[in-house]
Amino acid sequence: MAASVFCCLSWCRDGGAGHIPLKEMPAVHLDTQRMGIWGIGVATQKANLNQIPLGRDVHSLVMRNDGALYYNNEEKNRLPANNLPQEGDVVGITYDHVELNVYLNGKNMHCPASGIRGTVYPVVYVDDSAILDCQFSEFYHTPPPGFEKILFEQQIF
Repeated sequence: MAASVFCCLSWCRDGGAGHIPLKEMPAVHLDTQRMGIWGIGVATQKANLNQIPLGRDVHSLVMRNDGALYYNNEEKNRLPANNLPQEGDVVGITYDHVELNVYLNGKNMHCPASGIRGTVYPVVYVDDSAILDCQFSEFYHTPPPGFEKILFEQQIF
């Protein structure tokens, strides 16, 4: 079973990105409170989080605010034009170690993207005064079968 620890993030500024190391990969919900430049997806530890938009190299696979999914500076897929996220929408993603899938207000958008290899982490970035709330558990919509909240990696000795 793929996984999805509660972490609620909210950024309200110009520029910012972050990642959290995980044991397994998640379902993640993003509440678009104020539109601007933003992205959500997965990245390796080698990703340059100070250079946005992400998706420019082999270290990140993200959906950008325009609905395009990018990996290695190549558009891998795109949300349908009539289903682009608007202010107040909930964007969900799932990643099963192969494919990143996108959900809009609980509905699968059927635009998977893949390509990234190795250990990856969830990544969210904002710019241009965007405000996003991220839920890594206690989701607005029920995750698809096989996905649940994020589990943090722990060492027990």
